[in-house]
Amino acid sequence: MFGKLFGAGAERPAADPHALPVPRRQKHGVYTLRALGDARVLALVEAADAGDWTAVKAALAPFDLGRDHQVLGELAVLDGVQDWIGRAVEEDKEHRATALLISGTRHVDWGWEARTADRAVNVTQEQWRVFHERLHIAEEHLLEAAELRPDWITPWRRLLTSGRGMSLGTAVNETRRDAALRRDPLDLETHIEWVSQLQPRWGGEPGRALAFAQEAAARAPQGHRLGCVIAMAYIEEWVEAERGDHLETSEIQAQLREAADRSILHPAYVWRPGWQHDYNLFAMALSLSGERHTVRRVFRTLDGAYTKWPWTYLADPEKHFARHHRRA
Repeated sequence: MFGKLFGAGAERPAADPHALPVPRRQKHGVYTLRALGDARVLALVEAADAGDWTAVKAALAPFDLGRDHQVLGELAVLDGVQDWIGRAVEEDKEHRATALLISGTRHVDWGWEARTADRAVNVTQEQWRVFHERLHIAEEHLLEAAELRPDWITPWRRLLTSGRGMSLGTAVNETRRDAALRRDPLDLETHIEWVSQLQPRWGGEPGRALAFAQEAAARAPQGHRLGCVIAMAYIEEWVEAERGDHLETSEIQAQLREAADRSILHPAYVWRPGWQHDYNLFAMALSLSGERHTVRRVFRTLDGAYTKWPWTYLADPEKHFARHHRRA
């Protein structure tokens, strides 16, 4: 639907009746993307922020929360959802699976908020306790949601995150990965989650994540957003590297250009709410590699639309985005 609406393959998506107006731009012509840039998603976020379960269910009508990771992600990061979603889980039997999915997903993010992004050695005992307490609730709710709706993929992707946080081990996480990919072998968010899982800081071996990403992207048809996994794999390599110029090679630049051409810049790419997240992945990876040509097309299409992730890997992420945007 969105491909027809926007015009697949356009350098910039055509006018969308659901697109939010571009807000007043901040310094350097940058603005933070809100609610995936979509008025319907904003209505959902506002309903959830108000704790209005009836309005949340109505706002969910255009979306498939069991498959749309990005829409679910807008609820996951919303502080306060954890205060009322439990009532929906207990009282709304008809929509229990949806309430469980939202609750479990929110508890994963809420758990990581308690742990913080600090190194493990700097996390206090109390932070660890709260972290595991919230992840335990997340596991219960997501597993039940997956049982009630065996066609859903989003619970399994979120269970990968909680499983990593709870150190459940390779066998458990591989089972969860496989469960997700049986439901959609080309699911981008599951592949990105596994790229993180394979990093040395989580016990993986150097090079495995990139090899996994390259193999996955090679299976994807032209124009599929799975190509973004290549950008994420190189960003993760940069995070793990000891040198800030780790990606600045002609070989890596060429690989990123090819991945962008085969995915987000291909005429078959489908524009959908939150497409700016895909473009921000490539914007950051190409910028870190020092690439000078494709990165201009990516930033030109973004036209200042900044998403916090993946730039949060950098100190003062918005400033870095603005600087690279200006250079491009």
